[in-house]
Amino acid sequence: MLASAAVVPPGNVFANIEPQEIELGTIDLANNGIRVDGIYFYENINKGPDFMSFDTLTRSLFRVIANHYPILVGRPTVNSKGKASIVVNPDDLCIPDVKEVSVDQPAETFFLHGSKSKAGPKTNVKFFDLHRFYSTSGVERIPHATYHRNHSSVIVRILRFKDSSYTALAYSLLHGIFDATATVAFMSHWAEYARNLANPNYKLSFLPIHSRNVMYDRFGEIEPVELPFVKHFKDAAGTAKFDSPDNVAPILLSTPDIPQIAEQHLLHISAENLERMRQEVDDTQTTAMVLTAVLTRAMVEANTVAFGVEPHTSYVAVAYDSRQRSGVPQNFAGNASFICIAPLSTKRVVGSSYKELAQTIKESSMKTDSAYSKASIEIIENELGLLYHASLSLCNSPQSSYLGFSNVRYLPFKAIDFGYGSPSILAFDYFSKEGMCRMYPNFQDNGVDLFINYTDVCFSHLRKNEMMAKY
Repeated sequence: MLASAAVVPPGNVFANIEPQEIELGTIDLANNGIRVDGIYFYENINKGPDFMSFDTLTRSLFRVIANHYPILVGRPTVNSKGKASIVVNPDDLCIPDVKEVSVDQPAETFFLHGSKSKAGPKTNVKFFDLHRFYSTSGVERIPHATYHRNHSSVIVRILRFKDSSYTALAYSLLHGIFDATATVAFMSHWAEYARNLANPNYKLSFLPIHSRNVMYDRFGEIEPVELPFVKHFKDAAGTAKFDSPDNVAPILLSTPDIPQIAEQHLLHISAENLERMRQEVDDTQTTAMVLTAVLTRAMVEANTVAFGVEPHTSYVAVAYDSRQRSGVPQNFAGNASFICIAPLSTKRVVGSSYKELAQTIKESSMKTDSAYSKASIEIIENELGLLYHASLSLCNSPQSSYLGFSNVRYLPFKAIDFGYGSPSILAFDYFSKEGMCRMYPNFQDNGVDLFINYTDVCFSHLRKNEMMAKY
């Protein structure tokens, strides 16, 4: 493995960045210490030597940041009003950390080939084996994008494999700046700049909005609702009291980086089997909702075998994007994603049909409009102690089962085309919490890849689950 030195931006690329301050929102702060990342594989069909050149990628990255994303080179602070913000000082920029890494093994060394089902024939669908890559390639794990050490808020590694069959683009960004929608938009804008690099005056036509006011003003006159999961945890706490600070900004801004959890697993389901599952469970529901129901019960059953006791409560957390449900602009480039948590009794989970369970989860997760989003913000600002107490229950243990489901299947990953085609294989490196699951598209067979963070022991029982094994 050979890594280049971090590239230094040309002297004039950030020259026109103006001093500015962008106040962060409560949801940004709630995600501080977490990173968003990806590893995208681009197939070099002709094995050309100039495929996704380092010069093209770095120059376009610096240009798109300078012209449209200066927030990424700013630094965090708590301002005189007690608000957390990113200050962009042209004399003290947080420079992106970009390196090119030569891997002295072919890309195929790190691919697994799956099958359509447990008993199905082998297919040509490839999956990146993250464990094998980091344990055998000699490549250092991508650093955690952070403000807490002398690192950067933008970390990029361009991976060149020995046979030149693929180039992989690996990146790490801060969840305190972007949610998944904003991350994919930024990556798409970077790719758009790469495709138009010959035009030194190129600018985006659909500009990202960084001001958090566009979201918080949207919720201004709305009356918040009572969140069912908050009542659940208050009832569980009884007479216990939880202290919360008057101003959460300094507390949340100082949140330490959340370390990576290593036990990541991948479940692949083909498009054919996805539809078969949906038809069998409930053809009126979305694929994501059916999958959530199937996984919820499968994890309860796996936990029961692993721990030798049935958990009392099953928590199902479903992420939703308020850009879709609350009128927040689609080009808002911050955190507009919220989580709806459904506390379900285990008896209800295992005693219901999959159709009934999917309907129950849907009823809990679809009432997520602007009033729900505003209530979530106010809970973070006023009930931080209770939320911390609640987070301790969101795990897989003898007492509880936990699934945090995030569907990023329909984000425009294909738009991340740097002029050499769209990525053919998607992977990622990081989970912040055990029990989380992300659903990615698989472009090879139009199925889905479920990246799930689950202990090895529990996952071994999940794979043997009768319903999961069918697909």
